[in-house]
Amino acid sequence: MTPAELSRTVLRSVRGAVEEQELSVTVPARIVVEPPPRPGCGDYASNVALQLAGPAGRPAREVAEILRRRLDGSAGIARVEIAGPGFLNFTLGDGALVALVREVLAQGDGYGGPSAGQSPGAPGPVAGSAAGGAREVVVAEVLARIDAVAGGSGREADGPVLVPAPYDLATLIARLGADEARWVLLRPAAHDAVRVPERPVQRESNPRFQVQYAYARVRALVRNADDLGFVSEPGDVGLAPTLAGTTPAVPPATVVDGASSAVPTGARQQSPRHSASVPSALSAPSALPSLQALRTLLATYPSVIEVAARLRAPDRVVRHLEATAEAFFRWHDVCPPLPVGEQKPLAVHRARLALAEASGTVLANGLRLLGISAPEHL
Repeated sequence: MTPAELSRTVLRSVRGAVEEQELSVTVPARIVVEPPPRPGCGDYASNVALQLAGPAGRPAREVAEILRRRLDGSAGIARVEIAGPGFLNFTLGDGALVALVREVLAQGDGYGGPSAGQSPGAPGPVAGSAAGGAREVVVAEVLARIDAVAGGSGREADGPVLVPAPYDLATLIARLGADEARWVLLRPAAHDAVRVPERPVQRESNPRFQVQYAYARVRALVRNADDLGFVSEPGDVGLAPTLAGTTPAVPPATVVDGASSAVPTGARQQSPRHSASVPSALSAPSALPSLQALRTLLATYPSVIEVAARLRAPDRVVRHLEATAEAFFRWHDVCPPLPVGEQKPLAVHRARLALAEASGTVLANGLRLLGISAPEHL
């Protein structure tokens, strides 16, 4: 279940309560559900009961209880709890991740917008414009692409005033390359200054590189799986070792595609997450939180596109991709999608590969929106 589906489910519960005269309020046009502010509060939360309490003339927790009873047992929802003054916390069912992965893979290039299967066109070279500086030109181009994907209306006619970039676009591209130049211009919020590095760094300390490397890593996993004779299939990704009683080691990053050159010098090679001593998913306390974080980031990608369109803020997409790449690596490093050593491919490997492919889909779709390449190899 995605946040949009959960929002519609909660909205139906409100409409039902109004129709059956349990609540006397105007049914809102939409209901916002978001990841909770801290762990241990379920998968998503909503303040809808607090919003309806005043018009209903009833305490927020009483309104929340009415909605909780209606939502209890809904498909895809394992548990609904009331927290604090009347927040609703939702824990999704066991099949939520499988359904999400299936949806992402089914929509492919269209995931994140209303036109599944239709990806935004690849950008041509961006030239300078008399109508604005480098940042204005790139932001306007990306917002046009985001608008085409997000559809709908209700967004600001004019975006916030941008702090100008210190160089023109041609200078930035010559200095940093096209991908890095665009990332540098798009990453800051409108009111923040553009920080131009001396040169692009090809290692994980560079957020743009980490996002591209995460996508390249996904593609390498798919190629390696093909060499091993198996393909992805959404299912239970498991948090236990792939073989009982073993502690599988994550293959070092230099094994991508069987060639050490697949990983640029200095890129993640010193990270303990990619060493042979990485613990199994069973013994790693970060396994479940990393999986939950990745699931939430994949599920909320479409809503991030909507918010970016409404607020005229492409930096929202940039930061979502950064968080997705980081969450992917954290999960990947404790739950390896490929068999290790003499292991045979199992259902859990197919399921993990499907989750990796879904992650790659979100990363590639976001990079395309930003006009930045999604490389198959790095």
